[in-house]
Amino acid sequence: MPDAVDQITAAWREQRPDVDTSPMEIFGRLSRLGRLCDKELSDFFRIHGLERWEFDVLATLRRAGNESGLSAGALNKAAMLTSGAITNRIDRLTAKGWVARVPDPTDRRAIKVVLTDTGRALVDKLLPLHMENEHRLLATLSPIDRESLIPLLRKFAESLGDTSLD
Repeated sequence: MPDAVDQITAAWREQRPDVDTSPMEIFGRLSRLGRLCDKELSDFFRIHGLERWEFDVLATLRRAGNESGLSAGALNKAAMLTSGAITNRIDRLTAKGWVARVPDPTDRRAIKVVLTDTGRALVDKLLPLHMENEHRLLATLSPIDRESLIPLLRKFAESLGDTSLD
């Protein structure tokens, strides 16, 4: 069944048969899928009273498994945000009672961001539901399709420099 990208590339083949538009087959679908997935995930979190970025920051703190928290800089790197943006987000999460700023026990000049008990409970409650939602979104792909897609996406991401959270 043809999708929107098939229609776009067919139109280009008619208008410019001399140009190889095959990369659009990948980039067009990645772009469209990114937008569709962003909408689905944002809708999921909105139903649960959160913005997607809120869950991302809370989940970053939770998966760090570090009771002493993370610095704003470490959160900044993990979230790929500017320092001003992460400060604003930490302020908003603090106002909701989901995170707190605490002194760094190893450096009196530094502050760490920690999950509150409420924030930890929220992430722990939502993570399984979030995974169920992502399984739902992937339901049209067989387990073999998924297993085939993972290394291909990893290879592509690595080729563009996405090799670590640093």
